Amino acid sequence: MTVRALYVHVPFCHAKCVYCDFDSCGLTGERLARAAGAYLAQLESRIDAFGACGALEDVETAYIGGGTPTVLGEGLAALVAHIRRWCAPSELTCEANPESFDEALAQRLAAAGATRISLGVQSLDDDELGRIGRLHSACGALAALERARRHGFTVSCDLMCGLPGQTGASWRATLARTVEARPDHVSVYPLTLEEGTPLARRAERDPRLVPDEDFQASCMETAASVLAGAGYARYEVASYALPGRRCRHNCMYWTGAGYLGIGRSAAGMLDGATYLRLRRLFPGGEGDAPTRSVDPRDRVRLVQLDDAAARFDIELLHEREALAEDLMLGMRMTDGVDRALIARAATCMGDGAVDGALRDVCAAGLAAWTDAPDGAASWREHAPCARLVPTERGWLLGNELYARFWDLATEAS
Repeated sequence: MTVRALYVHVPFCHAKCVYCDFDSCGLTGERLARAAGAYLAQLESRIDAFGACGALEDVETAYIGGGTPTVLGEGLAALVAHIRRWCAPSELTCEANPESFDEALAQRLAAAGATRISLGVQSLDDDELGRIGRLHSACGALAALERARRHGFTVSCDLMCGLPGQTGASWRATLARTVEARPDHVSVYPLTLEEGTPLARRAERDPRLVPDEDFQASCMETAASVLAGAGYARYEVASYALPGRRCRHNCMYWTGAGYLGIGRSAAGMLDGATYLRLRRLFPGGEGDAPTRSVDPRDRVRLVQLDDAAARFDIELLHEREALAEDLMLGMRMTDGVDRALIARAATCMGDGAVDGALRDVCAAGLAAWTDAPDGAASWREHAPCARLVPTERGWLLGNELYARFWDLATEAS
């Protein structure tokens, strides 16, 4: 498992949205310039350290997220160029908010080698945007989308349902304006109230602000119908794309590829062999990997805890846990999981445990095989090209589906 994907975190924005619990802080002016300058220097030093030891040679996708990376202005273009000094990702995404993605920055990012812009649109209703603390307008979002397209970027936009004051009619209007603008990719998320956020505190005083789960489920169904009718294929529980426009970077996360996280709160996942080779670059480890023996077949999850990359939370997944996670994450995607992955899981966990899980999810209507017979006693009875894929019911009851596969990490075979 080489490092195939790189994530770089930028923890700055101009103003933090009322629902956001990401690691970010709202800064402007000279305070932002000072903090961002120091932070970018640390990011570039960290990228250089991994690049110098060959860890970035196989990177296929890179993603700069936040926060709001576009508040860095020219610094973001410089960061993109710095990444490309060490690797040649075919997809390099920058997250952007419409109000900080202007013509000059679009031009600089294209010249530096960014290929994809992910716009935090959330809604195309100005009242809804105001209630959640967004700084842009609906017209500003659509202008940013067109600007990104004009500069040759693949364009994705994020939408949220269950926003305060949102109605079925306003949601349908947002969807209609989105498909009319024709982004390459659309992600649709239900709003969640995260503890400690301003919106969560308001909802304690005003229960009307608590998202209605039935309304959100209806919104997700409406989005699936509208986007499918406009030519967007759903390839993951919350992700839709025009042909050939899936987010390759996110697919790395969902298919068990090795990825590296750089920056405060950035997460990475490496196999044991790669971690052991790069171990000196993860000092100050907290968690279980520093004190447990690491096998090359294990996986190591790492989260950077500070700006200077001097402290990391390190979690060790043994082979069985890693395979259970691959099965669980595979159920997020329409592609599901192939027979080869199931065979590896059965070799590690035993046919009995794996067949039991497969029978359970199929009997509950949470997943199905792409071939007959549905009533097969064992995964071995399915064709070599067969895949186990989630059903619509499985996505609606995702916690139940994912938990059944994660149970394989610990249950007796």
